[in-house]
Amino acid sequence: MLTESPWDRAVLDQVALEADQWLGGTADTCLLLDESGLAKKGKHSVGVKRQWNGRQGKVDNCQVGVFAALGKGHLSTLIDERLYLPKEWVSNPARCRKAGIPDAERKHQNKSELALEMVRHQKALGLRFAWVGADGGYGKDPVFLRGLEAMDETFVVDIHKDQQVYLEDPQPIIPESTTTRGRRRSRLQAQTARMRVDQWLNEQRDTEWQQVTLRDSSKGKQRVEILHHRVWLWDGKEVQAHQWHLIVRREIDSPDTIKYTLSNAPEETPSHRLAKMQAQRFWVERSFQDGKSESGLADYQARKWKSWHHHMALVMMAMLFMLEERILQKDDHPLLSCSDIESLLRAFLPRRDIERDEILRQMTKRHRKRQAAIDSQYRKQTLQQSVIR
Repeated sequence: MLTESPWDRAVLDQVALEADQWLGGTADTCLLLDESGLAKKGKHSVGVKRQWNGRQGKVDNCQVGVFAALGKGHLSTLIDERLYLPKEWVSNPARCRKAGIPDAERKHQNKSELALEMVRHQKALGLRFAWVGADGGYGKDPVFLRGLEAMDETFVVDIHKDQQVYLEDPQPIIPESTTTRGRRRSRLQAQTARMRVDQWLNEQRDTEWQQVTLRDSSKGKQRVEILHHRVWLWDGKEVQAHQWHLIVRREIDSPDTIKYTLSNAPEETPSHRLAKMQAQRFWVERSFQDGKSESGLADYQARKWKSWHHHMALVMMAMLFMLEERILQKDDHPLLSCSDIESLLRAFLPRRDIERDEILRQMTKRHRKRQAAIDSQYRKQTLQQSVIR
């Protein structure tokens, strides 16, 4: 079924379309892009090599998939994927043939290109998302941001602290020649100076920070401080610079934890709205956690191209099922998790090793403890605020 069956991307596309029925079409719906390393041994699994594995926090032998999740509020689910093929793979035709990589796929694309490919594909399917989110690994690539804007997509994408910006429109022009000798000047030059975003941050007063409540969480209300400024970006070739939002976020309890984000959202978009959009990217990490812990995202023995994609499609079908159940049961079981659903299935499927009433009793007990922990965090937070006042 995994290696030889003829079913194709139509299955994965159906997963995306059904996820859109549950989550799509609102101002809070977003398409979140990120990659994940999948640890593997040996040299024969398609795309495997020693490369960065974010989950392990080190360079190791692994495959890397670029994934897309559809999200709204605290709900998100994986809906698309692309397997990253290192250059050493595409330059070895015999290795590609052995792994079953189709001729049309034997090309090296960086992760940003794969991510843009998924955005185009989901747009063509008709998915209804209001913006695209990604981390600094994608925001550092100017082609990625400009590619999203060329597709008329709103983005909220993290960048690195060394990102160069202009505080005034650089108004690129070709300077007039000062002599008749030599070649005429043809390169555009900026008319204003640029600076790193961390350098700009160091020049801001403490009074400029504003506090924003992002969402309710299991540890109380999540509050951060943000700075918001309009900046220009220019790649040295464009005839006109792009004016985008710069959002800087720092954690109140950990002020050295700082994130920088760019967005091409409409100019009038409020600061707190941009901060909440940036925070939404947290949920793609939750999707990876659910996928790997409860749905077998990284648990497979599949060496070939087709079997890898088939496995991912089946995982995303399982994740879609759990998303649907959480939505359908939210009134009676607001704390229902993917782990709970897995426990229920183990009990209710034909091989039962526990009685129905007992599995429900265990779940209810877990939910009481979880709710008590949440309530405790809110009481502590309220007490701390009253002491401060």
